[in-house]
Formats: sequence, structure tokens, C-alpha cells
Amino acid sequence: MRFLVFQHVPVEHPGVFRDYWLKNDISWTTVELDEGDQIPPDLTAYDAMVVMGGPMDVWQIEEHPWLAPEIAAIREFVVELGRPFLGVCLGHQLLAKALGGHVALASVAEVGLCPVRLTRDHLQDPLLHGFASPLTTFQWHGAEVKALPKEAVVLAETDDCKVQAFRWGGCAYGFQFHAEITATTVDDWSQIPAYKQSLENVLGLGASERLAAEAAELLPQFNATAKNLSDRFVGLVTESRRAALRSTGSVSQ
Repeated sequence: MRFLVFQHVPVEHPGVFRDYWLKNDISWTTVELDEGDQIPPDLTAYDAMVVMGGPMDVWQIEEHPWLAPEIAAIREFVVELGRPFLGVCLGHQLLAKALGGHVALASVAEVGLCPVRLTRDHLQDPLLHGFASPLTTFQWHGAEVKALPKEAVVLAETDDCKVQAFRWGGCAYGFQFHAEITATTVDDWSQIPAYKQSLENVLGLGASERLAAEAAELLPQFNATAKNLSDRFVGLVTESRRAALRSTGSVSQ
């Protein structure tokens, strides 16, 4: 099983998800778009696409020209190939953009620990069913999905951000919050000037140390959420592969 991972800054990687992928014998190819890596021309070689966060915004195409081909690749993978997709933070917003939704500056930036409410639709969702609501999450964003793509289903929300998670089709997911964090996430991200500024704007001077301590206390809970999401997403990918094989007659019905 092969995953294609898009990154927009080296420290925003799949984090603890990688540990769970390795245990499931998953290999992945990382495309560091901000450093000039090229998107593979043949997306059919991959069973799933995972798109991570970054300090840029979806509309900053002049500053980051690679955003345009990235959005096109996401659309191809999700709409034309119909394969599983997982977007986190910026990746969540890029999925919405690629499918015809609208992304803009958030009314209120969310940085730090944040409870999100799961909607009724989560009860039957392949990834989120059985999760308790509210769910404590880790957030670090100043933009948000303002309008969903057609036929998208909202799975989680807060008062300040009405689209914390959504599903499009049967296997394309966007999560505004971060489940993938590790013990070094706060320190790593605080080295990015734009992130440090947003952190201090919301939580005040010295917020990095306080947030790191708070996140460390809840890390086992975050990791349990990440493992559950990862395992279920891998299950979706497995089913997607089986369905593709059946459609080509490669396996018996």
C-alpha cells in the first residue's frame, strides 16, 4: 500500500501517523512542495493522498505558484480517481477549494487546545463513529472553510469555525484540527515566524512553553485519537483497493 504525502513546510509532516503507517506496512512518498519537489505525473500509482498543513493560505498562488498544480492534483485524485484522501489544516482547506468550496481568513483564529463538537452525521461516519463529543483537539489556524463544496457533510464544528471536519463522497476527508502531533510539535512549529506570531497573538507572550506543557499532558489522548483515525483510514484505503480490483476483474466477486 502506497501513500502520497504533500508537505508545505518540513516540520509539518504526518507526525505520529507515520508510526501507525509503518505498523501497517504502508510506504509513502513525500513531496515537499515548498522546496520545489514535483508532483508525480502518475497519481494512479498511489492508494491514498495525505495533505498536511503549512503557513501559507490557499489563495496565495502568486506567492506560492505550486499551489495551483497541487489543487489540480487533489481534484484529480479525489474526483476523477475516487481514491481516499486525508487533509489536515491547510490540507483540509485545499480539499474544500479543489472541490469548489470557499476558504478565507477565519473570523477568530484558533490556536491551542480546543474542544470540537461532533455533528449527528459523525454517528454513521466510517472514521468518526464512536468518538466522544466534545472532542479535545489541537488547533493552529487563521483561515477556515467558509462554504462547503456541494454534497459535503460536516462532521465537526466549533462556535468560531463551523467546518472543523468534513467528508466528501465516501472517502475524502478534511480535518481543520491536528491529530498527528508529537512531543516536539509545539517547539518545532514555534520556530516558524508566522506560527509564533499567531500563537502569541492568541495566547500571549511565552505561550510556546505553556502550550507545549499543556499538549504534553494530553499527548496520550491525542495519540489515541490519531491511532483510531489512522487505523480507520487505512481500512478505507484497503476497501478502496479491493473495490478497484473487483472492478477490473482481478479478484473474484
